[in-house]
Amino acid sequence: MKVGVLASGEGTNLQALLDSVHGREAEVVAVASDEPAARALERAAAADIPARVFPRDAFADRAARDAAIAAWLREREVEWVVLAGYMALLDAGFIAAFRDRILNVHPSLLPAFPGVRAIEQAVDYGVKVFGVTVHHVEEGVDTGSIVLQAAIELPDATDPAAVHAALRPLEHRLLPEAVRLAAAGRLGRDPGHPRRVVVAPLSPGRRRD
Repeated sequence: MKVGVLASGEGTNLQALLDSVHGREAEVVAVASDEPAARALERAAAADIPARVFPRDAFADRAARDAAIAAWLREREVEWVVLAGYMALLDAGFIAAFRDRILNVHPSLLPAFPGVRAIEQAVDYGVKVFGVTVHHVEEGVDTGSIVLQAAIELPDATDPAAVHAALRPLEHRLLPEAVRLAAAGRLGRDPGHPRRVVVAPLSPGRRRD
């Protein structure tokens, strides 16, 4: 399965994909960013993966930029798009172009604390359990159907940076796992509850590596 990754910053989730599923269950064939200084671009270059920057000021509006990104991904024959720390909202046209084939990783247990500064929101709220969600991307902000979640107890957490550091291993495990499920064609919808994502069992005789 050919995957395109969108990233805005350090690219640790991109690196997790490169270290786990790239060249195995999936192939990362494109990395796009809205930030010229994103470290994710360096990670792509180190792995010989085509990368391109789509800076905000180079386009008339978000729709124009997202249309350009979508066109470039289609040129690369991308089948699924993964947002790995991509900090820009996607235009409805982009989402329609890859409907049900866009995954995002978010540092909270959605539907709690959607949007930006999710960890800060959770710390300020005084939660005792933090988590990570991988979900489909839809037109709303972090409203897409939930694919995978994991949580950890941090009852005394007061430092968002420390919480984020604790959550990173969950991100780096869940996002590649979601890509594996997508590549195996195991992600589907519950016919009786279309918002609910169901994971099909492994085919008989197929071993999970």
